[in-house]
Amino acid sequence: MLIFENILWLVVLIGVMILIHELGHFWAARFFDVHVEAFSIGFGPRLFGFRRGETDFRFSAILFGGYVKMLGEQPGEDSTSDPRALQSKPRWQRLIIAFAGPFMNIVLAVALLTGMFMVKYQKVAEPQVRGIVGHVLADSPAAKAGIQEGDRIARIEGIDNPSWEQIAVKEVAGAYKPLTVMIERNGQTMEKQVTPELDDRLGIGMAGWVQPTEIRVGEVSPGLPAEKAGLRQGDVLLSANGEAIRSPYKLQEVIRGTGGKPVVLEIRREGKFETITLQPILSDIDGDGEERWVIGVGPRPHLELVTTQLSLPEALSESLRQNIQSASLIGQFLKGMVEQRMSAKSMSGPIGIAQLSGEAAREGPSAFIHLMSMVSLNLAIFNLLPIPILDGGVIVMLLVEMLMRRDLSLTVKEAVLKVGFVFLMMVVVFVIYNDISKLLPAG
Repeated sequence: MLIFENILWLVVLIGVMILIHELGHFWAARFFDVHVEAFSIGFGPRLFGFRRGETDFRFSAILFGGYVKMLGEQPGEDSTSDPRALQSKPRWQRLIIAFAGPFMNIVLAVALLTGMFMVKYQKVAEPQVRGIVGHVLADSPAAKAGIQEGDRIARIEGIDNPSWEQIAVKEVAGAYKPLTVMIERNGQTMEKQVTPELDDRLGIGMAGWVQPTEIRVGEVSPGLPAEKAGLRQGDVLLSANGEAIRSPYKLQEVIRGTGGKPVVLEIRREGKFETITLQPILSDIDGDGEERWVIGVGPRPHLELVTTQLSLPEALSESLRQNIQSASLIGQFLKGMVEQRMSAKSMSGPIGIAQLSGEAAREGPSAFIHLMSMVSLNLAIFNLLPIPILDGGVIVMLLVEMLMRRDLSLTVKEAVLKVGFVFLMMVVVFVIYNDISKLLPAG
């Protein structure tokens, strides 16, 4: 049932993306008086639709995609003499028509967040002191660089007094790229070089530092020590064996470092403080064939959120800021992949997007709208890549022809389209394989 629900929300999400994208091409084509033969949601055989004027508006069998069919669009079509054919129009008009699709996806991304922020704007409550390190994973790049729990990141890559959002952006896009970090410790300032490693499963950079958060009990595994001791979902974990718990990793490290000795947890439940003693057991709870000391609890970070409503100018400004930041992060990922520092494993295909769509829809309208905005921006940037068959490839060929002041030969155009189609199919196969590999257990 969950799978069908995910597919349904995927169709809704992708359907809106396709509709807006193709409307961009359609409106631009109509503005320049290009004969539009078909407006299709989906590819392949026509299922149903209607004709309005000269255009056949249709739904086709393969719903993952869409297109606007214009007269004289394909190389070699015998319609160049028609003044309303696409190839009869000046190159600058054809360039605008090609750009209009991605542009509308950018407009949609900005509009969705703007509208959402006017109704509900949430942000993480600013701590009194920014950039405090809540935990450092053992043997991580941050640990090797000498970063310690309690240090304050005062500057990272030229950004003074960074928020954890800014720190995370530099981290995830910085695999194998040394980051210059200025930290404060006990009143002293020192410079460190932290080089994030690539997370093989997620395909992003990981430094191994974590921001301090309140840690609550998430899942309690039945039959294991946590349930037997009376731990409940929502309990706030304060300390373990006297060590403050400000990250899920800290609790795991304390338990696994006990060697089987009892763990004394201090918790807060409904405003009251309690102490619970648990006896860890050896278990292959992760299913990777390796037994570890566990108590059977899933700790979850809890960030305090501030909810408000923004005026239209404020909402638009914040939407633009977030979209520009997201576009910059995507650009850094693409640059990292070209430099072979980053992995394409961070890319999601239809299976991954379906899973995210279902999860976001179940979480609520805000989460789904935010995901739709992100997907729309990603679709715009992907379509603008200089890959033949995509809008970006069309734009590049038009720019080349404008510089040459003549058309490329039909043979060259057909060869470029074939290469682009093969490359696109390879990308589709890769992202589907990538989605499946993420669903499989690690190890």
